[in-house]
Amino acid sequence: MLQINFIKDNKEEVIKRLAIKNFKDAESIITNAINIDSERRNAQKESDEVKAEANALAKQVGELMKSGKKEEAETIKAKTADLKLKEKQIDEILKAKEEEIQALLVQVPNLPNITVPLGKTPEDNLTTFEHGEKPTLHANAQPHWDLAAKYNLIDFELGVKLTGAGFPVYKGKGARLQRALINYFLDKAIAAGYMEVQPPILVNADSGYGTGQLPDKEGQMYFVGEDNLYLIPTAEVPITNIYRDVILKESELPIKNCGYTPCFRREAGSYGKDVRGLNRLHQFDKIEIVQIANPEKSYEILEEMREYVAGLLKELGLPFRILKLCGGDMSFASALTYDMEVWSAAQKRWLEVSSVSNFESFQTNRLKCRYKGNDGKTQLAHSLNGSALALPRIVASLLENNQTENRIKIPEVLVKYTGFDMIN
Repeated sequence: MLQINFIKDNKEEVIKRLAIKNFKDAESIITNAINIDSERRNAQKESDEVKAEANALAKQVGELMKSGKKEEAETIKAKTADLKLKEKQIDEILKAKEEEIQALLVQVPNLPNITVPLGKTPEDNLTTFEHGEKPTLHANAQPHWDLAAKYNLIDFELGVKLTGAGFPVYKGKGARLQRALINYFLDKAIAAGYMEVQPPILVNADSGYGTGQLPDKEGQMYFVGEDNLYLIPTAEVPITNIYRDVILKESELPIKNCGYTPCFRREAGSYGKDVRGLNRLHQFDKIEIVQIANPEKSYEILEEMREYVAGLLKELGLPFRILKLCGGDMSFASALTYDMEVWSAAQKRWLEVSSVSNFESFQTNRLKCRYKGNDGKTQLAHSLNGSALALPRIVASLLENNQTENRIKIPEVLVKYTGFDMIN
């Protein structure tokens, strides 16, 4: 969430940069928030004055009582009571104004970094890097959903029976490949200095609010009504919220955590060929990397995280490209995002497998995640995260790109995790 003081001091710049994200209500919301904040400040000033007067009178009452002037003291005490009532009324107004400001600011997305490309759709994203050659498949090559059935790896229909569409059942070598990828990605993250955590997959509303999923993505999250809990759409939510209401030391930064979780997304409105097979699921496995960083170093760290994820894709032997997302394709909370897409040879299309983002202080302001600098001052940290990696489309591309007419080759780096080098 943006800070009201920053918005007030940089109104025109804020509106201009929000336009890059195609946020249409920017001017009206920002103007209203500034006006209400002015009213809040006036109420705060009046409250401070009333409190100061009440305190002065209370001191005067004490002095009069000591000197035996009880009648005068009682007269002033009555005035003090009136001031206390007025103070309570002003404080109620003050609280209401603060709630009004919060209600407006939670609707405002993060400001895009000045380097974010202009654009409204994914077609406007900027390709910054491309690696690997797209494989040439044999004439009878199949998409991953047919390969999954041929080799008894994934049963999509059984998932429909058990739960519904978008909840596949992994079987045999398909299940072992899933587990292999999870362990491989976790081992790589730990070797890169990330501490593994195993967080809950249900979170409360405060956690969803802290990382910006609520209220923005409420309709996309599965909600357990009886307990007022949400199934996580990504491990970013619980892992980042570890640092909610925490003041860190500058020497502790950056803090690097990683975690594996299943993820749950309703994906309302998804349909058509782009959601077939593993392309878009309601439940999927993902390893997340999260950093809490010094603001001066967060963009350097973003580049390091991008390179780290690229390194995983290189080791898996998957052709991939890196996109810098345009303003219109960025998430609500992100200041700058890189997407990694792998080439799906049988489908002949790019599939997104990772987003790596810097949220600057947008999440940490909601979380009240701060650090005390070496100068003794306390300020907001920056938060970053990335998928490292999301499994479904990685599996889809591994199956499709490595198929021959009668088997599928397993990348060398995974063999010690799978226990087999071929699916046949």
